[in-house]
Amino acid sequence: MSIIYLLLTISVIIALVFLIAFFYSVKSGQYDDTYTPSVRMLFDDELVKEKKEN
Repeated sequence: MSIIYLLLTISVIIALVFLIAFFYSVKSGQYDDTYTPSVRMLFDDELVKEKKEN
């Protein structure tokens, strides 16, 4: 029975480590999109043309 408590404790610690790593990567800008803003004006022109044709 004590092995269940040990495994549960270890799994909670590992989950907390991954949660902290996720928050750190979000805060440091790892998931920021740097490509889309540079080509956004190209995509907007195509959307305007489609709306005018309809």
